Amino acid sequence: MGKVSVVIYISVALLIFWLVSHSPNKLVNRSHDHSARRLKLRSSFTFTGANDHRVAFDPIVADMERRREDKEWEKLQLHNRHPEFDPAPAAESQPEWEDFMNAEDYLNDEDRFNVTGRLVLLFPKIDVDPADGFVSGSELTQWNVKQSEKEVLHRTQREVELHDKNNDGLVSFSEYEPPSWVQNSDNSSFGYDMGWWKEEHFNASDADGDGLLNITEFNDFMHPADSKNPKLIQWLCKEEIRERDTDKDGKVNFKEFFHGLFDLVRNYDEEGGHNSSHDSADLMEAPAKKLFSQLDKDGDGLLSEDELLPVIGKLHPSEHYYAKQQADYIISQADADKDGRLTLTEMIDNPYVFYSAIFNDDEDDFDDFHDEF
Repeated sequence: MGKVSVVIYISVALLIFWLVSHSPNKLVNRSHDHSARRLKLRSSFTFTGANDHRVAFDPIVADMERRREDKEWEKLQLHNRHPEFDPAPAAESQPEWEDFMNAEDYLNDEDRFNVTGRLVLLFPKIDVDPADGFVSGSELTQWNVKQSEKEVLHRTQREVELHDKNNDGLVSFSEYEPPSWVQNSDNSSFGYDMGWWKEEHFNASDADGDGLLNITEFNDFMHPADSKNPKLIQWLCKEEIRERDTDKDGKVNFKEFFHGLFDLVRNYDEEGGHNSSHDSADLMEAPAKKLFSQLDKDGDGLLSEDELLPVIGKLHPSEHYYAKQQADYIISQADADKDGRLTLTEMIDNPYVFYSAIFNDDEDDFDDFHDEF
């Protein structure tokens, strides 16, 4: 029975694809669609350690962006290692720009990259739990998480290759080089005492305690918010205390909690909380005291590392949090009948919700994801 359902499902999907692709007013004809906009790849990337949680919906687009990012990464590393070399003049850089434009031309050539065909192909890969002909919010979130994990692991592998001086596939602390701003600063510099680059962080990431980080451990080192390693989660709590503890007593009092941590928890619970800054401090103090009291298990009026554990995931959201935000936004835009899930037809009718890379503030008010989907 299950096999018969799969065959029927695929047959129906192929029929829809054939009908749309042969329609004289087919959706992928961008020149006749009022809402059509040229698909773009991201053209700038951040290598400062700040996570970019946006993820490409289509693996083909993600691969193109990875290649573009890798080129920028290689140029940056070459400059860092050999700053005496001047960057190539604009005329010499043209071939790379041509390659980039050719990739975008490929995406916008319906004969080579048919958006409707891609959605028909990807739909059953997303609709898996259960495979009922609908894409739910949880299914789309899990799809986004998988795409994000690929991106993160790719960047981690790149970092491992950079730091692994003896090419054994492992990184020791002596091989790891702190960020350039740390190397060029002194003990009095702002943020110098924060342990994100120190040996304590490295050791917490070393799950097997062998003094070396394999690819999984280094991935945790780079992205502790997504780690399941209890030592690293405990380190995150300790680091949060260190950052917020203005009176240096080793714990967080209510004032330190209220001015910083509480806003982060509240924003997480409200999935963005864009208007939280407009609420007065007096209005927020009561719920802040309530949460503080719930966390303060020993009732000493201070929060320890262990007492921060219940909310550390809200202070440092995982990729799943951002994947759900992206999924919720996509469904809100493409769900025509407002039943909280997507059919293949709804996805085909709203392709640019999945593929547009040029959302901007005057077209879309979802600030967290206005550059690329």
